[in-house]
Amino acid sequence: MEYNTTRNHLIMKEYGRNIQKMIEYVLSIEDPHHRQSNAMALIELMGTLNPHLRNVEDFRHKLWDHLFLISDFRLDVESPYPIPTRETLRAKPERLPYPKKYPRNRHFGKNLEMVIDKAISEENPEKKEGFTQCIGNYMKLAYSNWHKESVHDDAIKAELTGITNGQLEFHPGFNTTAHASAVIAATSPNFNTNAEFVRTSSNSGGGSNKKRNNFQQQNNFKGGKTKNNNKNKNYKNRNK
Repeated sequence: MEYNTTRNHLIMKEYGRNIQKMIEYVLSIEDPHHRQSNAMALIELMGTLNPHLRNVEDFRHKLWDHLFLISDFRLDVESPYPIPTRETLRAKPERLPYPKKYPRNRHFGKNLEMVIDKAISEENPEKKEGFTQCIGNYMKLAYSNWHKESVHDDAIKAELTGITNGQLEFHPGFNTTAHASAVIAATSPNFNTNAEFVRTSSNSGGGSNKKRNNFQQQNNFKGGKTKNNNKNKNYKNRNK
């Protein structure tokens, strides 16, 4: 009986011991054409055993890289992709430059500081005011995430003034949506005045009233009453 302690190291466990034995057999084949055909069959088998790799972009390229990796880069076959080397697959990635600046107010996060700097550098007073009110509302939301009790608007106003050294001032009760709609209404052209709207609406109402009156005058609704009276008379005569 053969134990795992006597076998060689399993390079990629997701493919199993049998795939590694097949690759070792392909390494022992001397005929290049026969070795190439067996390598192509191994690629198809590896793709069948690992169907999750089909969701990966260019999965066949990954299968060929795994084939060379399991063979310890000793397999001499033609690949439709660039043949990897030990240095390219096992190269260490470059070290990421982590930010060394710490936020001044950690309970608000780094993004709020970026928005505050953007609001301070804004030259348009209306946009600057909208930035300020959004910052104040976000500060209230962040405070409610860390504290169970609600925060007063004056506390947010004082804290924002202290953070920005008086450059931004939060106004409690400011409606940012109404402010934005007012700005859009003031800056956009008005193609329909109130006078035109009243005139068109009154004309439309008058036209409908005239049509209703003409319809009533034509029918008079008298024929219907006479018909009902005649029916009643016939009914009485039938009883007699």
